[in-house]
Amino acid sequence: MRNLLILAFITVLAACGGSSKDGEQSTAPGALAEEDIKTGVWFIEPADGASVNSPVTVKMGVSGMEVEPAGMVVEGKGHHHLIIDGNYVDQGVMVPADSTHIHYGQGQTEVELDLTPGQHSLTMQFADGVHTSYGEEWSATITVNVEEPTDNTNQ
Repeated sequence: MRNLLILAFITVLAACGGSSKDGEQSTAPGALAEEDIKTGVWFIEPADGASVNSPVTVKMGVSGMEVEPAGMVVEGKGHHHLIIDGNYVDQGVMVPADSTHIHYGQGQTEVELDLTPGQHSLTMQFADGVHTSYGEEWSATITVNVEEPTDNTNQ
């Protein structure tokens, strides 16, 4: 199944990629090159270290598992959680549900996140249908700097 997903992804990249001036295929901007495909989760957006405005658009990626809504435990499937200013959840432990542990049990892969100005760490944690963590290897952490809103009313 993983090989089929990788093949499909590479096919899409090939169809979307442009050509360099010497005729070689190039990877579309922001797309993963074949050697970058891995099993796990990653932030598609924002980039680690990015300066952003709130609300922050967060796009989450996963390879080697399938995203599905919460409810049942199905091998190889689960959904995303975001942990604000905290660490991954150990494997086998249920991801808490509170203001800093946000569940995306509808199977969301893109969300708008309200964050206060300043530096924040965002940890994406993949978990099964009843929110039991798949552990550190199914987590990713980035840092973002949320900028103060600008007042454009006096311009």
